Amino acid sequence: MDFNQDFQHPPVNTSDWFLTVFIANIPIIGFIMLIVWALDKNGNPSKANWAKAKLIWMAIAVGIGMLVFFLIGFGAISGFFDNFDPDQFDMS
Repeated sequence: MDFNQDFQHPPVNTSDWFLTVFIANIPIIGFIMLIVWALDKNGNPSKANWAKAKLIWMAIAVGIGMLVFFLIGFGAISGFFDNFDPDQFDMS
């Protein structure tokens, strides 16, 4: 068993992390780069794992945001129909 194979990639230094986080925070380009870094088989595994974790957190945030949006929307529609009186639209 060759233990040196586990250490093919040097640790990501601070300047590389700084640039990585900067690029990841650009709205559309950052999302695309996170996917590229997460799927890169030849890149640094630390960066790939970080990108995967960030994508998972983004998916959780989008899911919670959608849930809140639907709950607020359902509450607004429900509140509208609580005060709805069909007799006010009587056309006869």
